[in-house]
Amino acid sequence: MSDLLGIALRFALYLDLMLLFGLGLFALYGLKASERVSGVVLNIKGWLAGTAILGVLLSMASLLVMTRAMSGEQAWQALGPHVQMMLWQTELGLTWMLRIGALWVAVLAVMTGAAWPTGSLWLATWAAGVALATLAWAGHGAMSDGALRVWHLMADSAHLLAAGAWFGALAAFGLLLLPGNTQDIAPVRSLARALTGFEVVGAVLVAVLIVTGVVNYLLVVGATLDGITQSTYGILFSLKLALFGVMLAMAALNRFHLSPLLLRAVETGEQAMACRALRRSLSLEFGAVLLILGLVAGLGTLGPMSSD
Repeated sequence: MSDLLGIALRFALYLDLMLLFGLGLFALYGLKASERVSGVVLNIKGWLAGTAILGVLLSMASLLVMTRAMSGEQAWQALGPHVQMMLWQTELGLTWMLRIGALWVAVLAVMTGAAWPTGSLWLATWAAGVALATLAWAGHGAMSDGALRVWHLMADSAHLLAAGAWFGALAAFGLLLLPGNTQDIAPVRSLARALTGFEVVGAVLVAVLIVTGVVNYLLVVGATLDGITQSTYGILFSLKLALFGVMLAMAALNRFHLSPLLLRAVETGEQAMACRALRRSLSLEFGAVLLILGLVAGLGTLGPMSSD
């Protein structure tokens, strides 16, 4: 039960921190300066503050569950000394405190940034990126030694940030495609422009994901495919690759068919059908992302080629 709880909390943290970072980043490259004011196009302030605060709560719960598992102490009320030791005497604890500090910086930046929406977004997104990158220390990257450890953590962090940017963009497109937003032409024009602007960003993110994914595989498993279908780790990893392929296919459909369809529909004012088609496609891509995050949460608890 504790293992399942730990995996569930890992999944929730991935989901929450990627959404926090990805939405903030999207607002910077996908929206005009006037649209970054919360409520003009998206409720940026509410989403960023909410996910940052939720990230603090999830991190606290994750620390307690992890400390309980590592210490062997079964009584929750007796975890105090173990938590203190975890925080101040382990690298994992130090990165946890860094995450909490970064999340509160994001909250304060968003809540006090009405007079400087773009500046507060930059600060909140930077802090969210730091918080997201700290999750690398709870994965396989932290198990390496020496210079290899540095390279592994850098690759893991880059992979997390690229995944968060992609996930946040999907979430932003989904919010812009809500039925209430697509009845008027102005929000749809903003959506069409953002989709066009995401073409270059999306290509860069895919390249980063592929390169860092290959690097992480080589560092965790090695330059071999032996036994990849005979272990729990290998099977989950293969499923992750298959789902990533589905995401790439849906992204290509959006890029080469549905986005141009929406642009043409905007010119004629008949955007309803194009919005419905794009909404269905993004829903499938979003579902694939959720499944991938669930697999990643489980993979992080397994050793390479583990059968358990």
